[in-house]
Amino acid sequence: MAVSMSSTALLTDHYELTMLAAALADGTGDRRCVFETFARRLPDGRRYGVVGGTQRVIDAIAAFRFGDAELRHLRETAVVDEATLAWLADYRFRGDADGYPEGELYFPGSPVLTVHGTFADAVVLETLVLSILNHDSAIVSAGARMASAANGRPIIEMGSRRTHERAAVAAARAAYLAGFTTTSNLEAGRTYAIPTAGTCAHAFTLLHDSERAAFEAQIAALGTATTLLVDTYDITQGIETAVEVAGTGLGAVRIDSGDVGVLARQAREQLDKLGARETRIVVSGDLDEYAIAALRAEPVDAYGVGTSLVTGSGAPTAGMVYKLVEVDGRPVAKRSSHKESRGGRKLALRTHKPTGTALEEVIYLAAGTEPAVGEHDRRLQIPLLRDGEPVAGLPTAQECRQRVRQGLVSLPWEGLKLSAGDPAIPTVYVS
Repeated sequence: MAVSMSSTALLTDHYELTMLAAALADGTGDRRCVFETFARRLPDGRRYGVVGGTQRVIDAIAAFRFGDAELRHLRETAVVDEATLAWLADYRFRGDADGYPEGELYFPGSPVLTVHGTFADAVVLETLVLSILNHDSAIVSAGARMASAANGRPIIEMGSRRTHERAAVAAARAAYLAGFTTTSNLEAGRTYAIPTAGTCAHAFTLLHDSERAAFEAQIAALGTATTLLVDTYDITQGIETAVEVAGTGLGAVRIDSGDVGVLARQAREQLDKLGARETRIVVSGDLDEYAIAALRAEPVDAYGVGTSLVTGSGAPTAGMVYKLVEVDGRPVAKRSSHKESRGGRKLALRTHKPTGTALEEVIYLAAGTEPAVGEHDRRLQIPLLRDGEPVAGLPTAQECRQRVRQGLVSLPWEGLKLSAGDPAIPTVYVS
């Protein structure tokens, strides 16, 4: 039987609740703790990351409540004891959270999210926080690379059929924050007010007895400003037929297969000869940031990106972790090989040249002395939650989009390269 899900409380791992039960039983659950979310390293080949999913985390924490259905499931499956069930029945997160604004760049060690509260309050959020931030940050980071490679040309997000149906909605939102223009996903349009776009697939052409008949039907329904898919059969003939049917005022043609760079060049020449000089050329078909960059010199007006975007273009997770760094004001740290963490609550500062170019990600202990803040430097964390409630005035989607653009402009030129290399700026720890 399908389950309708409004609570986010069971979007978690079993061991979060068994840890909770044990901590409540021995009295350590009330200790004041600080958890930090950060990435120890960037995915291979990446020089920067972009924070995504912050607003979704805030919304998910608000819905992290244990109703009758959730409690009944935990009781029937004996996940925790009755005392813990009673505690969960009254649970809502009552702590604080600070973090990087959505759309902000991050680097290895950046304290992307800091959660303050009792151990019991904060530990149960680990899986939920990481599942959202790891997914959305991976998508927006990949999308930012694609938007940068597109160099101002529009990109349509069209990856819904290549991922989980709910992940598709989150990916469309992340892509929009990264700078994509529209999405094909209608639920993303409804939920997040993202502009949607789409016309017809090859199936529509194949449905009709001829390509001409398909184009005539589409133009009759959608008008000449539509985009005609011209590669079902022969592209040259398809373009000729498209202009014959729609006239020289045809909005666009789309090419979805083959060597799209060469085909776009040929299409531009043909369209111009036919008098359709304002007809745009849209290309799609397994594009990623590398393919987009390679097409920069070609007469392409817009891109459609699907699979590579929703899979993070080879890096489907940001690799972030949620680590306990402070207990009752005392720094604690994990020392195991290759999975080290640094104790104590930390803050971050990004230093810049007078020109605005970023220099360093400076991370320092909140309990220590703040480094000197220059005229062009920026403190990076902002308040997100207070007593479990969202802070007023959090950035809007449009502000997050602008933050991504500003962040990319601030990077040193070599930091925007798609080739593998060190992070665009170094992370410096100040004790």
